[in-house]
Amino acid sequence: MITQADRIFVESADRITKHENNLVDLTLASGEKIVALEPRRLFPVSNPDTYITLLDKDGTERAVIRSMEVLDPDSRLVVSESLSDYYLVPEILRIISVTEKYGTVRFTVETDSGIKQFDLRNRNHDIKLLHDRYIRVRDSNDNRYIIPDYAKLDRKSLSFISSDI
Repeated sequence: MITQADRIFVESADRITKHENNLVDLTLASGEKIVALEPRRLFPVSNPDTYITLLDKDGTERAVIRSMEVLDPDSRLVVSESLSDYYLVPEILRIISVTEKYGTVRFTVETDSGIKQFDLRNRNHDIKLLHDRYIRVRDSNDNRYIIPDYAKLDRKSLSFISSDI
């Protein structure tokens, strides 16, 4: 287990470069290189640009980026691209249909990445109004979808979720 004393905090003199897929390499100012790290947000909703952990292949935290602000522009771009790919969350543009059968609620929606169909385990828990008019939907496979502003949905779409918000 890594303790606070063992934890590496990424500083402005350190460099992050693309490894492969969503992985990155960290080169410390001392010259030490740690390869094939996975960036993950510790606070993906409330503070997406702070406290980003860098995990090795075993899921062990090797370093932490306190803030994207400390990174040089090239390193920031590499980390941002890796996080964007990992946290790809489709935006629901409209709700085409909602059907319920044997307690399972099936949604057919149009997203910014095409038509999707998914089931909800529990409508009351899987459709969450997080702040203002921002909604997060979590399907039975733990995939997430967002509606950044439910007021911008068409009337029919809004009618499908109005009782949930």
